[in-house]
Amino acid sequence: MKRLYGVTTAMVTPFKASGEVDHNQLQQLTNFLIEKGVNCLYPLGTTGEMFKLSIDERKAVAETVVKEANGRVTVFVHVGAMNSEETIELAKHAVSIKADGIGVVTPAFFSTNERELYHYFKAVSESIPADFPMYVYNIPQCSANDLPVSVVEELASDFVNIIGVKYSFPDFHRVAEYTAINDADFSVVPGADKLFLPALALGCDGVVSGVSSVYPEPFVAIYNAYLEKDLEKAQRLQRFAAKYCEVLRGGANLSVFKEALNYRGLDVGDVRGPQLKITDAEITNLYKQLDVLTEEGKELLA
Repeated sequence: MKRLYGVTTAMVTPFKASGEVDHNQLQQLTNFLIEKGVNCLYPLGTTGEMFKLSIDERKAVAETVVKEANGRVTVFVHVGAMNSEETIELAKHAVSIKADGIGVVTPAFFSTNERELYHYFKAVSESIPADFPMYVYNIPQCSANDLPVSVVEELASDFVNIIGVKYSFPDFHRVAEYTAINDADFSVVPGADKLFLPALALGCDGVVSGVSSVYPEPFVAIYNAYLEKDLEKAQRLQRFAAKYCEVLRGGANLSVFKEALNYRGLDVGDVRGPQLKITDAEITNLYKQLDVLTEEGKELLA
């Protein structure tokens, strides 16, 4: 079964001024990321504003990305929804469009206990083929539900298609515990862009990076330097990538991501409400900071 690895980009969802999904720009973004050298695509996650989209919109976005990628990179579609029925519907749809796999976030907002977490992921796993890979996705700071190692261990033991975890909280103790599951034959991909290189050293397969949806170049360069065993270069690149994380606020405000893509010539529109576009003053400041980083990166990323 395929796994997420290297630079897995958590994609933004482009919108038209009318608020509709912009599939033309989604195609452009897909090609942009592939041409920049990312290894995998992860549409419709947190960076993709998944809970702001209808089920039909999410299916259409998944179809566009899978079709446009056309097997050039691995595509795992995030399918977690606000109830089990919609999650399973989206999971089955991902299978039907021949995505490479799925990610499934924990239930959100309403608190869940360990028994409920287990049965939620069990239901999704059993709704898809046993050879169709699935990552459980833990982002407790947003979902309000943490996914304990003990539950993940049980799921990985009971269901062969639950092959990994996407963990988007910067807790390296937990990351290390996840990497020990199944005698270290369990895929772990953190969502903390700043920790890409140390995560690789810890045994993770890669990173699921939102910042790479805007600036994939430094992350691709980190991974290539790591593969080439050039640790000094990889460290320099990681420090440089961290500057982009700071300027882009690490995805805390997705309007920043969208405006930065606009700066790069990709008109992806802005965020869907209730979030708002950043102010003109913020945009001006953002562009100035990106100008500085662009100049700094010319030699480093050459």
